[in-house]
Amino acid sequence: MVKVGVVGGTGYTGVELLRLLAGHPEVTLQCVTSRSEMGQQVSTLYPNLRGFVDIPFTEPSIESLRQCDVVFFATPNGVAMKSAPALLEAGVKVIDLAADFRLKDPSQWQQWYGMEHACPELLAEAVYGLPEVNREAITQARLVACPGCYPTAVQLGFLPLLRNGLIDPQRLIADAKSGVSGAGRSAAVGSLLSEASENFKAYGVSGHRHLPEIQQGLQSATQNQVALTFVPHLTPMIRGIHATLYGELLADLDQTERELQALFTNAYEDEPFVDVLPLGVYPETRSVKGANTCRIAVCRPQQGRQIVVLSVIDNLCKGAAGQAVQNMNLMLGFAETAGLDRPPLLP
Repeated sequence: MVKVGVVGGTGYTGVELLRLLAGHPEVTLQCVTSRSEMGQQVSTLYPNLRGFVDIPFTEPSIESLRQCDVVFFATPNGVAMKSAPALLEAGVKVIDLAADFRLKDPSQWQQWYGMEHACPELLAEAVYGLPEVNREAITQARLVACPGCYPTAVQLGFLPLLRNGLIDPQRLIADAKSGVSGAGRSAAVGSLLSEASENFKAYGVSGHRHLPEIQQGLQSATQNQVALTFVPHLTPMIRGIHATLYGELLADLDQTERELQALFTNAYEDEPFVDVLPLGVYPETRSVKGANTCRIAVCRPQQGRQIVVLSVIDNLCKGAAGQAVQNMNLMLGFAETAGLDRPPLLP
């Protein structure tokens, strides 16, 4: 059994990670850290884990984390980069669910996250943890940067079109909606029931932190410069992301919907966690709740020049904790689906 540590186990991403790890056949939870809840049983804070996680929260010390084989950081941005060098030196594999190692350019990191990077020398080594793109590199990695939730849904939707040179990479639009859990568990006025319920709003329109990550990922995977308009929205639901993606078919091409459908089906036919829906069937966020699955549909409305891709994920699972476990499985040589092969929740 592999000994696993989780730093920051009190947020929504943290509890989702613990839920998945508790059912993993190859994992023993060595420690779950939290300064604010230190000494309290994990299952007291999260009663859904009663009988599955029977350890207390402990102080996040390097000494205790060094006893682990792999450590997940489900922490705010800027935390993992302070501890990662010492853990890597001790031979511990590190999986960061925040943004500390996603951007390769430290000046870009400082621009978007407002702080100087603590270990820029590790940015080149960190593997971007989107398995559908970097599977082989992840299997060899000791430091993995898990993608953000929006970047996961957007990249998986755009990549087949861009890789095959079907759409103009300078005219991409991502219109994305997220549930309120994407804002985290901290108390904030915008997340209150009376503020978020029966309401729908855009945010980060002038520039969202996930924009440079999406552009970097698309450019790296396709070797093309891309220009993307990315507008996120907050919706009155708890979990889920729905990304509606628009790409303009290049002038000398004329792909039918059936040809586009075949393109996506072939691109993802061997991917255990990407489900391309039948032609004319559109994905719903409820169909991926609690699952490490991205469901995708592609269409060409009125046979016009605009290609529309619909991509849905659970922001806490395939957009965070589930993808982190998927990366762990690859890093440690487990079956990629271990601990993740379960159906979504309904209703």
